[in-house]
Amino acid sequence: MYIKTTTTTSTGDYCDKLAQLREKLEQADAVLIGAGAGLSTSAGFVYTGERFEKYFGDFAAAYPFQDMYTGGFYPYPTLEEQWAYWSRYVYINRYTDAPEPVYRDLLRLVQDKNYFIITTNVDHCFQKAGPIPALVLHKGSIRTKIHTHRLAADRTMRHQLGRYSHLW
Repeated sequence: MYIKTTTTTSTGDYCDKLAQLREKLEQADAVLIGAGAGLSTSAGFVYTGERFEKYFGDFAAAYPFQDMYTGGFYPYPTLEEQWAYWSRYVYINRYTDAPEPVYRDLLRLVQDKNYFIITTNVDHCFQKAGPIPALVLHKGSIRTKIHTHRLAADRTMRHQLGRYSHLW
């Protein structure tokens, strides 16, 4: 068994792309970060396997599901069981730190830039990774919530984004 692409060629391409990304970040006046579930997964917030067994093994033994996501929709026989599941789920996925420093590393890359974050993640990994000038959290299309350390965040955000509107 062998791979047609040599390792040095594939890693060379990868390294070239990383160098291009670093150069673009250095040249950028502002950075817009878009993040979804994949970023939290890469940080170790997985909903199956060892992590699921560690925190929800008792539920897996009692109910026919094998991941945290499915457990959230299971028709528990009582409200107490449903809330027992959800309270643990929220604690594990909101208040514990991600196993890997992915968010902290990402913020370190842009710490000296004007940057904004748009995310669908509700696990607060960005907030726990460090101070954030502005974070836009979109939950579906129903509402937008802005978390910020600045006063007049909405006005600041419109002003900042307006400065770069010619780019898109």
